[in-house]
Amino acid sequence: MSDKEKSQSQEENTKKQTSLPANEEAKTPETHSEVEQSMIDESQKEPSNTTNEELNSTSEDAEDEATAQEPSAEKEKKASNENNAHQDELDDAIAEDSEDEDAHERHGIEMKDYHAMSMPELVRELSSLVKNEKVQHIRDHVQEIKTEFDAKFEEEMEQKKEDFLEEGGNIIDFHYSSPIKKEFNSIYFDYKEKRNNHYQQLKNNLQKNLEERLAIIEELKGMIGAGADMGANFSQFKELQERWKKAGPVPREQYKMVWNTYHHHVENFYDFLHLDREFRDMDFKHNLEQKLKMIARAEELAEETNINRAFRELQMLHKMWKEDVGPVAKEYREDIWEKFSEATKKIHENRQAHFADLDKVKEKNLEVKQQIINDIKEIADKDITSHNQAQQQIKKIEALRDQFFKAGKVPLKVNEETWQAFKENVRTFNRKKNAYYKNLKKEQYKNLEKKLELVEIAEDNKDNEDFKATTPIMKKIQSNWKQIGHVPRKDSDKIWKRFKDACNHYFDRLHAVRNEENKEENEAFDKKKELLDAAKSLELQGNPEEDLKLIKAKIAEWKEIGRVPYNKRYIEGKFNKVLDQLFSQLDIGRKEAEMMKYENRVQALDEADDSRQIEREESFLRKKISETKAEITQLENNMQFFSNVDESNPMVREVLKNIERHKIQLETWKAKLKKVRSL
Repeated sequence: MSDKEKSQSQEENTKKQTSLPANEEAKTPETHSEVEQSMIDESQKEPSNTTNEELNSTSEDAEDEATAQEPSAEKEKKASNENNAHQDELDDAIAEDSEDEDAHERHGIEMKDYHAMSMPELVRELSSLVKNEKVQHIRDHVQEIKTEFDAKFEEEMEQKKEDFLEEGGNIIDFHYSSPIKKEFNSIYFDYKEKRNNHYQQLKNNLQKNLEERLAIIEELKGMIGAGADMGANFSQFKELQERWKKAGPVPREQYKMVWNTYHHHVENFYDFLHLDREFRDMDFKHNLEQKLKMIARAEELAEETNINRAFRELQMLHKMWKEDVGPVAKEYREDIWEKFSEATKKIHENRQAHFADLDKVKEKNLEVKQQIINDIKEIADKDITSHNQAQQQIKKIEALRDQFFKAGKVPLKVNEETWQAFKENVRTFNRKKNAYYKNLKKEQYKNLEKKLELVEIAEDNKDNEDFKATTPIMKKIQSNWKQIGHVPRKDSDKIWKRFKDACNHYFDRLHAVRNEENKEENEAFDKKKELLDAAKSLELQGNPEEDLKLIKAKIAEWKEIGRVPYNKRYIEGKFNKVLDQLFSQLDIGRKEAEMMKYENRVQALDEADDSRQIEREESFLRKKISETKAEITQLENNMQFFSNVDESNPMVREVLKNIERHKIQLETWKAKLKKVRSL
């Protein structure tokens, strides 16, 4: 074939290639990008010519080997599917990032543990992201924050609903919001508004960029087969490449088609350019050098310990491979793509292993959360019997709740189930707690009624002038107040103030009166002290009748002085001792002497104005009467042992004297009791 014929044949082939529509590109190896070429199954390659005789001669061997080859074929198919899945994941990620020229900034924003944050913390994080970051870079962060915030708010709202219903509310009347929810909604609204504005503008720009790129492709198609000078064609091609680089992102759903079509026509142009090998080979060589560097970097990334960083850079390498670097000579295309794919596969395997490790962590988190749920259930199953117990359990539930949210994420397949189990057990506890406090509130309202009755008694008596009758009443209602349990918190301070004010008012009046009385009592003490000293130094004249009159005069003077302070009543005992000494010098009966002294005691009881003190004195006297009677009975019984003994016997005489002494004492006790009962 002549050179002219060869040239014509090549031109016809080129024209046929450039006329391929975009949806038929996958029909030939030449129409694929390097990415797609690497995925062409070996079964699609043209088989070598084999004669019928050769086929017949090997048919039996082929049948025997078919079974043995099946596992290998399955492995190859599985490996191919995995590679396809990895490549699809990369392509999708690249297509998504292609819409955002600053996508690399998105990957630099930390994805924090939003699950462990409280609602106020989530609001602060959302506000910071919306204020400081580009709206297109925080979609995943905002969605994660919203999911966690909604879950926590739902839990809080369920609790408020339970409380509302427990208090007798109707479900149709229930509505709950909170300042933190309103703040979150406001920030989230700003985010959506910014996001919508951004994507509306982006949509317009993407469409313009798509039209620009399609126009460049049409120009590129028009260059193939043109009769212009090759140098001029190559120069124009380079200009088109520069325009292509600056054309901007296109819609992600059009990304793959646009780039595949572009690469298809670029390869056609290079095939057409073989007429001038110098330009083509120089470009092929440059592209090969660039792609070998990218392969080397991908192999380095396969050893990178930061898996997310490695995957993001791998995306960039694939994007550069696809968008920035042109084709290489055909004899290198399959080989370098295989190397690049192998490094890509290794990074994906590392990534899968990383995810497997994360799954193990999530499984451990699941165990922790299940234990927390069991601990909550154990608390929820217990009956609440006191306010202190309820408060302790509330603190425990709150602590377990915090632990639950800080325990980390669980496998996605059990996430909803775990969350529902947590909520249900917390809800069970809250229902028991609410039921307890509902009953407690009923009891508190009963207590409120009782205390209000005491308040009315206190207020009715606070100005009463009859201190003798009123003081026991006021003391009794104070004692009753302490025995009544709690009242509703909203009423507690108010009724306590009313009760306290009424009691204080009364006792302040009582103390004022008693302080005045105490002044008189102190003066009485000073007088009795002087009289006590005078009685001690009193000298009897030896005339019993006159001496008795003198002693009675001192007793009358003592009684006339009146009451002394309670803490100084010891002076009464001292005076009685002096009287004992004086009476011992007189020939006077024991009973008479005792009764004269007891007059002082009776007067002191009367002046004390204390019914309980009089009751104690009366009880004491009755006890003494009983004891004395028992003593007399015992002594008389003992006398039966001396029935045959003469009364002149010293022992018998002693027993008889003892009996007589006890009888006199008995008469004295009875006389004292009669005096006390007369008060």
